[in-house]
Amino acid sequence: MVRSRGRPSREDVLRTLDKAIEDLSSVGGLPLPVEADAIWEGIWYEEAHHSTAIEGNTLVLKEVEQLLREGKAVGSKELAEYLEVEGYAKAAQWVYAQAVEQPLDWSAGDRISLTELRQIHRLVVEPAWLHSPPEGLHQREGPVSFRQHDIRPFTGGMTPPPFPEVPALVTDWLRDARRGPADAQHPMQFVADIHARFERIHPFRDGNGSVGRLATNLLLVRHGFPPAVIRKRDRTRYLDALRRADRGDAGRLAEIFARAVTDGIYRFLLPGLAGPHRLVPLRSLADSELSGNALAVAAKRHRLRAVRRTDQWYSTRQWVQDYKDSRYKRA
Repeated sequence: MVRSRGRPSREDVLRTLDKAIEDLSSVGGLPLPVEADAIWEGIWYEEAHHSTAIEGNTLVLKEVEQLLREGKAVGSKELAEYLEVEGYAKAAQWVYAQAVEQPLDWSAGDRISLTELRQIHRLVVEPAWLHSPPEGLHQREGPVSFRQHDIRPFTGGMTPPPFPEVPALVTDWLRDARRGPADAQHPMQFVADIHARFERIHPFRDGNGSVGRLATNLLLVRHGFPPAVIRKRDRTRYLDALRRADRGDAGRLAEIFARAVTDGIYRFLLPGLAGPHRLVPLRSLADSELSGNALAVAAKRHRLRAVRRTDQWYSTRQWVQDYKDSRYKRA
């Protein structure tokens, strides 16, 4: 694979995720939502914001947080936009609640069922559709029901299959999703393939992008991975990766999922799970006061107590706090 200057190879991106999973396992693995509700709440706000923003929703993160935390619709956006966020957020909460202790090798445990796929769709679209249903909605195209019309070709040339084929294609998709990764296939390559196939089928009248990302996250949280939050700034790369997957190359999409999962581990899980004295990757200890790069510089200059392991620095929350205190004293 040709790599542009300064860009990590696909193998490097996947290895970074594998190392992050090892770091997560060292602090007990993915916690259940009931065990670490504050951590999951932070992921929840971000996913509800970014995933709906990819679909065109204009609420900013602070508006999403206030809407979900307090039930207040702040700002002057259209009601449909608030309902879109509420629907997605309810579906995401349901997905997170399915997180259970499962082997990371995908050798056992639940995957996803047709009932669950329909449940995700209902939760996502029902609030907005009750207020303002899509124009021309067929009486048999309500929440949980498959589309009853054909779809025009997507940008890039791919045309979803005719609607009579959808039920059989979804059955095949569910069968392959339940199989898990093939031998020697990285889990991110598997979820990228599954995600792209779902979007090509486009089984519902609307909400397919949101449902597809949530269904992918259901597979992830059931096997020890945090949800993949694809950020709105990556929308163009994400859509381009889907088009590449339509042409048979899901590698770029696998990278996007791998980066998103890795980011979730270092931004949310490790900082929240590691106690004050447990060694964790330095980047997971960054905050608004000191960036990961600033902490790395301090470690290299031996101003911050840290340990070098393979290709990254590790420190503890207490050591970082000691370093901050020493900076204040010098000031």
